[in-house]
Amino acid sequence: MKILYAIQGTGNGHVARAIDLVPEFRKYGEVDVLLSGQHSELNLPFAVKYRLQGFGFFFGQNGGIDLKKTWRKNSLSRFFREVIKLPVQEYDLVISDFEPVSAWACRITGKPCMGMSHQSAVIDAEAPVPDAGDWWGRVILKHYAPVAENLGFHFRRLNGHIFTPVIRKSIRDIVCVNQGHYTVYLPAYSDLTIISVLSEIRDVKWQVFSKNSKARYSFNNIIVRPVESDAFVKSLANSVGVLCNAGFETPSEALYLRKKLCVIPMKHQYEQACNAAMLSEMGVTVLQNLSSGVVPHLQNWVTSSKVIPVNYPDNVLLVVEKMMEMAQAREMVSQKRLIPRLVGVMGG
Repeated sequence: MKILYAIQGTGNGHVARAIDLVPEFRKYGEVDVLLSGQHSELNLPFAVKYRLQGFGFFFGQNGGIDLKKTWRKNSLSRFFREVIKLPVQEYDLVISDFEPVSAWACRITGKPCMGMSHQSAVIDAEAPVPDAGDWWGRVILKHYAPVAENLGFHFRRLNGHIFTPVIRKSIRDIVCVNQGHYTVYLPAYSDLTIISVLSEIRDVKWQVFSKNSKARYSFNNIIVRPVESDAFVKSLANSVGVLCNAGFETPSEALYLRKKLCVIPMKHQYEQACNAAMLSEMGVTVLQNLSSGVVPHLQNWVTSSKVIPVNYPDNVLLVVEKMMEMAQAREMVSQKRLIPRLVGVMGG
């Protein structure tokens, strides 16, 4: 069996899942890996057959996506060339973790593509949504990487095809030691904004991981350093709490490690607004922006000892088995539909 596992390279969550999922899929056959976008700090421990540009999003420095940079850095003509050239017909099973090239290549060739992503869970009918509706954001999530069937991951189990997060083995195996600092990862804010707000809470040690910094430096009680995977994991494991955007991987790992958690959803980002809605239901502190106006709320969070309990079992084997069952069921349905057509042709 030939499997194509396609990974969205914007952010670290898709890559982190793949590190544990791909080896399990290889028990079922030959697996080729596709990675589109180059915005992850994690390195894959296996070969990548297809490295594509895809259509990725770029962080700004004011709390949201930089739309101008996103448009400038992407090319629709290049994207469509990648879609047309990708040989999805050579594979028995194509799995997309919110990866658009593989999904659209399957769509235009009529081949089913199976979705296996957090975004699949966000648009599930049983997933919480923000009070302020965003129909355009929901449309983008549904059609950015269209798939035939979905298996998803969210902060809690919702139903038979929406599972709790895949927590990578390196996080499960880590030993935590509380060293009294707070780990910060807010890639959509500038260093200046982060420092100006956090420096108002002076009795706290902050370790800030910055996409904008090329070297480590400090300002009073704040240490700023470049994003580097091993250093970030170590800081996370040894922290009291985590302040981050309302993505999926970092909040999930913080909850799994029983860290205090405070999230700030990126502006005009529907997925993160949905994540914030679920995390708020669970009792996680959610702030709407990073500014001097939220300092009292940040101070309350720092003072609080509230940790949200979660149960995130090792589910790698379970979700891979579920995906293979879904794929086999779809193949059986396709064969049943094909039989009457063949009979009709032979009879004609």
